[in-house]
Amino acid sequence: MRAIEFSEYGPPSVLHVAEVEEPQAGPGEIRIAVRASGISSGETYIRSGRLRELVPVTFPYRTGFDAAGVVDQVRGGVTGVRVGDEVFGMTSTTARAANADFAVLTGWAPKPPTWTWEEAGGAAGSVETSTRVLDRLAVKEGQTVLVQGAAGAVGTVAIQLAAARGARVIGTASERNHDFLRELGAEPASYGEGLIDRVRALVPGGVDAVFDCAGGSLPDLIAIAGDAARVVTIADFDAAAHGVHMSHSAPAEETGTSLGAGADSLAFHGLETAVGLAAEGRLHVPVAAAFPLEEAAAAHELSETRHARGKIVLLH
Repeated sequence: MRAIEFSEYGPPSVLHVAEVEEPQAGPGEIRIAVRASGISSGETYIRSGRLRELVPVTFPYRTGFDAAGVVDQVRGGVTGVRVGDEVFGMTSTTARAANADFAVLTGWAPKPPTWTWEEAGGAAGSVETSTRVLDRLAVKEGQTVLVQGAAGAVGTVAIQLAAARGARVIGTASERNHDFLRELGAEPASYGEGLIDRVRALVPGGVDAVFDCAGGSLPDLIAIAGDAARVVTIADFDAAAHGVHMSHSAPAEETGTSLGAGADSLAFHGLETAVGLAAEGRLHVPVAAAFPLEEAAAAHELSETRHARGKIVLLH
């Protein structure tokens, strides 16, 4: 089968399509024939070597951790799914390798019929991450949440999941994306210098929680929240120096001492919540662009611009 991998750190051009053996599902797992899979900014950092001190890599490294497709293997201990079902989900944090013709999933849910394959292929990672952080922040009805970097793959989903919990959502993005954020259910604010004053103008009483999807602004975000404990980041590797929790799901052996071993539990329960919201028309997965599997390098190039509005996916 075809799989995207790289055998050395470097620019997107180090990515290539390799012919490899098909993976086999183990106990408690399923395998899918992949129709679409996601690209994540985190993996562009890994590929470039930016995280080489934090995330050890054994070459060749196969990319991708969320995908959607048709079930073709169901192993022992699995119930509620059959060969031929359409699902979306995630690989294990150690195996990854979802950017391939076949992928083994450890967490999954039925593909909502209202979602295209492109939407489903890029959904699971954003849903799981958003659910994990919103759970840690204990976001609930009546609260106000600030999502920093709200127009990206995770931010766009976080807005909708927070709104579904009954929260008021403020989302930061460039002005060109403000109407887009309003469509998703957020009140927009421009990021950058003056952010504290702009948020306070919208929410004089302050916010209850901050979900940082962008990185680089923790002092301002702490000031907005009033307490570092009310801020969670998925993008700022200096989080510990500010007393902020950085949420990740990588196992201890992957994270090294700089990130620490404090991985959060995977929030796979969010996938079922997403299915219900999608059925009600309350959760959409904005897709910034879709590339053929063979053009994974171009997909990584777009991701590295940090200007993609929504999720970038590969079509198989």
